[in-house]
Amino acid sequence: MPEIADPSLLWAPQAWLPGGWQAQVLLRIGVDGRWAQVQPGVATPPAGAQVLSGPLLPGLVNAHSHAFQRAFAGLAERRETEASDDFWSWRERMYAVALRIQPHQLRAIAAQLYLELLQGGYTQVCEFHYLHHQVSGQPHADPDEMAWALADAAAEVGIGLTLMPALYQRAGFNQPTLRDDQRRFASSAASVWASAGRIAERASGAPGSRSGAPPLNAGLCVHSLRAAAPAAIHALRGLAETFEGPIHIHVAEQTAEVDDCLLATGARPIEWLARQGLLDARWQLVHATHSLRAEVDAVARSGAGVVLCPSTEANLGDGLCDLRGWLDAGVPLAIGSDSHVSRCWREELRWLDYGQRLALRQRNVSAAPQAGVASTAQRLFERSLAGGAAAAGLGRWGLQAGARADALMADAGCGALLGIPAPQQLDAMVFSSPARPWQAVMVAGRWAWGHEQPQAANAVAGRFRQVMDELWADAAVKAP
Repeated sequence: MPEIADPSLLWAPQAWLPGGWQAQVLLRIGVDGRWAQVQPGVATPPAGAQVLSGPLLPGLVNAHSHAFQRAFAGLAERRETEASDDFWSWRERMYAVALRIQPHQLRAIAAQLYLELLQGGYTQVCEFHYLHHQVSGQPHADPDEMAWALADAAAEVGIGLTLMPALYQRAGFNQPTLRDDQRRFASSAASVWASAGRIAERASGAPGSRSGAPPLNAGLCVHSLRAAAPAAIHALRGLAETFEGPIHIHVAEQTAEVDDCLLATGARPIEWLARQGLLDARWQLVHATHSLRAEVDAVARSGAGVVLCPSTEANLGDGLCDLRGWLDAGVPLAIGSDSHVSRCWREELRWLDYGQRLALRQRNVSAAPQAGVASTAQRLFERSLAGGAAAAGLGRWGLQAGARADALMADAGCGALLGIPAPQQLDAMVFSSPARPWQAVMVAGRWAWGHEQPQAANAVAGRFRQVMDELWADAAVKAP
């Protein structure tokens, strides 16, 4: 990008403001890294402003990530001996990966992932973190060593991070302890709460905390109902009574999980959470693939949100959620890349609707012309903008005054956009593929990607390649 006189001042020929595209938009970044001014209809760029060469959009939150699984993407796509392959057989192989990764390797893996997420249009990522301990299962000398590897990786590449330590204490509803290959995941309500506190200290730069670059904030998560006993879930909920950050939980991803929960508790997973009075606006139900209408309504009444991960749910054969039900009920909706077989929000939104089209044999299932939203892409994008901000525990979001100055500049020369009328460019971005990476990505007022970053990106990729060689040097492990 060319040198400019005032890096805090941007002028975009077209930008996605609340409600849709606006032309000739002037944006000013405040000293706090937030938008101080967003003004459409400014025909002439002010002197010294950076004149952008493509449309500008807000960044999206990636609301569900297991960074270590980036090292496994593409390595579980064979079935050589099993009569069949499903989520549960995939999980066995994923555990083998989790038992290998050291802190320095996790940082390298996460840095590569987070850079790819920036390129894919995410400016904040929610890390659902349960890889807590040493390979032996013993805590590190610093119990947050693995968490700091993630935070350091995010700070290095410049993406926002919501770091959420996970409660994980048992192998199943009727298995009171962890399996040996789950030994690195062990935690309690007290340990998770303490870890979140230390993350919050680092985020605030409190005296005695580790130095780190914002934006970082803390959340909490419960791995799942099968992995945490009711008493522990309630204990964590009690500790977090005044906690203002997000609380995430995997729920109803697999039909076997639903069946096991019914046998153990007499209720389906989402139904159980609602009956226990646990849900409020902080809670995010990750996957929520298998739901009944009464459960959707209960979640809507609670104010909780759902986090959908279409590419991972397809890759694992989870099934299709009741997307229309969640949308029509007004439940906050976010997207995540989970196991990172895809790392681009355009692909997640595309397959969110495509899955419904295949199941229902209809088109534009997510559009809502009766509500004045004829564009499928617009409805999914705007819902994911708002829902993602809630899932990350953030406030005002998007290209509007007071929101964090995050933005994506599209490549106007991308084939997907050539000749597309301005009002339908978001439709083309989502449903016409393949598309180039974003030309530039801004986080908190700084260009994190696309502005003299190639050398840094090469260094990140080099470390990632070295770690992958370390992890998969053994041919027997290469096909886990």
